[in-house]
Amino acid sequence: MNHKKETIVIEGMHCASCVRTIERSLSKVKGMKEANVNLATGKATITYDQTLCQRKDLDAAIDRTGYKAVKEGEAHHNHQEMMREQEIKSLRPKIIAGTIAGLLILWGSFPGLIETAPELLKNFYVQLIIATPIQFWAAWQFYKSTLKALRHRNANMDTLISIGTLVAYLYSAIITFMPDLFMSIEAEIMPYFDVSVVVITLILLGRYLEAVAKKRTSQAIKNLISLQAKTARVIRNGETIDLPIDQVVKGDHIVVRPGEKIPVDGKIIDGTSAVDESMVTGESIPSTKKVGDQVIGATLNKSGSFTLQAEKVGSETMLAQIIKLVEDAQGSKAPIQRMADIVSSYFVPIVIMVAIATFVVWYAFGPNPNLTYALLNMVTVLIIACPCAMGLATPTAIMVGTGRGAEKGILVKNAESLETAHKVNAIIFDKTGTLTNGQPVLTDVIAWKKSEQAVLVAAASVESLSEHPLATAIVEGAKSKNISLSKPIKFDSVSGKGVSAVVEDNTVVVGNRAMLLDQKIIVSPEQEKILQQKESEGKTAMLVAINGQAAGIVAVADTLRPTSKEAVNQLMQLGLRVFMITGDNRRVAEAIAKEVGINPGNVLSDVLPQNKESEVRKLQRDGFHVAMVGDGINDAPALAAADNGIAMGSGTDVAIEAADITLINKDLRSVASAIRLSRKTMGTIKMNLVWAFGYNTLLVPVAAGVLFPIWGILLSPIFASAAMAASSISVVLNSLLLKRSRI
Repeated sequence: MNHKKETIVIEGMHCASCVRTIERSLSKVKGMKEANVNLATGKATITYDQTLCQRKDLDAAIDRTGYKAVKEGEAHHNHQEMMREQEIKSLRPKIIAGTIAGLLILWGSFPGLIETAPELLKNFYVQLIIATPIQFWAAWQFYKSTLKALRHRNANMDTLISIGTLVAYLYSAIITFMPDLFMSIEAEIMPYFDVSVVVITLILLGRYLEAVAKKRTSQAIKNLISLQAKTARVIRNGETIDLPIDQVVKGDHIVVRPGEKIPVDGKIIDGTSAVDESMVTGESIPSTKKVGDQVIGATLNKSGSFTLQAEKVGSETMLAQIIKLVEDAQGSKAPIQRMADIVSSYFVPIVIMVAIATFVVWYAFGPNPNLTYALLNMVTVLIIACPCAMGLATPTAIMVGTGRGAEKGILVKNAESLETAHKVNAIIFDKTGTLTNGQPVLTDVIAWKKSEQAVLVAAASVESLSEHPLATAIVEGAKSKNISLSKPIKFDSVSGKGVSAVVEDNTVVVGNRAMLLDQKIIVSPEQEKILQQKESEGKTAMLVAINGQAAGIVAVADTLRPTSKEAVNQLMQLGLRVFMITGDNRRVAEAIAKEVGINPGNVLSDVLPQNKESEVRKLQRDGFHVAMVGDGINDAPALAAADNGIAMGSGTDVAIEAADITLINKDLRSVASAIRLSRKTMGTIKMNLVWAFGYNTLLVPVAAGVLFPIWGILLSPIFASAAMAASSISVVLNSLLLKRSRI
């Protein structure tokens, strides 16, 4: 199938029932594979078959529900921010007007205050005049949303607010114009304009504070976007001109001066400099760059001017990939959220039924004035039962958690990956390129009868014609000691054994035991003992023979990453079983494991690349929730098989497809940070859900009046509106605490 993934910005969502309504409508579109609507981001992430439906069909499905899909071309990084700013701006005058109106009406009607109020404010008609603009101007957004929902046979949070406040207002208006009607049924002749006005104002205030708090949850994306350079100094037709960043094309030559941001990803073709790559690597020490080295867009040129050739521009740059990954993760839906959305979708209709039942029971069995009690308690139930907190509980925590990870160089592929990582109890590290640097270096030169320099010159001269990584390490080791090499002749390579050549009239053989045995060169027991000692240290030791006699050993080792030992220690402190997997023999593998602190019993050695996946599945069958840490390319099958695949970021090619989590900073300590981030995010989500569900479970019955027969306790609609607003705000603020968490 020709599947396409797309993100659509949606206007008008305010609660979890909105989310469920839109998802149901999208799921009915032919060719739809998956539709995730996120309340916190205001976006839908959709995967569909392009041969069966198009973007216009998706927009139409959203529009049919009464919400607005932002058309293609309108949606961009700042659109959601712009909508939020517009919402904040429009709410301010309504809140101010509502506050003034509410205080005036309370002054003229609230017991204890009414005695000090002027006669004008005690007049019901004056209160009606003050309340009407708030009811039909400030609260119009609730009615507008309700009418759309009812037109499409839906109900949402705005439906509850509209019904509740309108009932209070109309009841008060009828009392004002026809008080005799209520005298006949012994109802209390007291309007409740203060209830409708104050409830509307408090709900608007809650939305205002919620919008302000939500702005902070998307700060990570804004910070990443702000890293992008705005212009580039490009050489074209022999002239240097400043161009907007979106006009730079592949192959352009760009001049970067000291103190400037590097505009795009590319390769230095002239000059040298020190570049601050902390935004990618987390390393504060600038990295020295010379001709031929790769540089990353949005990193900072600290000293020296250079010219680079643009290789990746626009959406191909590393920064663009990071932004896209964070946006996708924030827009995705965790499994725990799906259950909350399903519950919330049934919540509004149930609340309306509970509210009707509350009215009937209070009117039939309540004390006088029974109509007043019935109306007020029904309004209280409608107002307090807001599913908004349930809709925000998970996505706000996911947004902040993924953003926090990105700040630390931890890119999470989606919400599910962040959720499931907290279950990890076993972690497998690939050795080469993960625990180690993946680049062998010369560590030892041991000579018998000849000097160490003579042995190294002979070995390096022969290996200079070999392309094997171990040969490169020997040659580079000799060059680092400023040793001049001789040109070998009669070069011969024996696969899996070693090489030989003639160097300055001397026949030189460099290889393993089998190579020397083939050449009938004897290795003494003492020499064999030294060879085994080097192998037990985790090094690859090669014998060097000159003119038919064993002359020494050159040893090469793939050095550990500086953070490997600390990373393993941190994971063990978190209670995880740490394994190492490698194709090396047992002796070398255990030597490396011992150095980093991994139990020898947890070493998986002599494992071919194609068999790594089966080792992961063995641990899963033993009941472990397994995370695999590899380079994201060679270990792709094992990463895919693991419950959580964690890839080490490699240069500017972020291996995001092979893994659930990518460490672009290449710091192994970030593996423990990712586990801690998942645990803290899940802790926040559970706390949010407990609060959101607990709030509704406990307060809806209280609002209905179940405590009145026992203790005479009733909730005021005004308190209900304050509690409803506080529930949503508390969920967002609790999620924002993740920003300060130490991971």
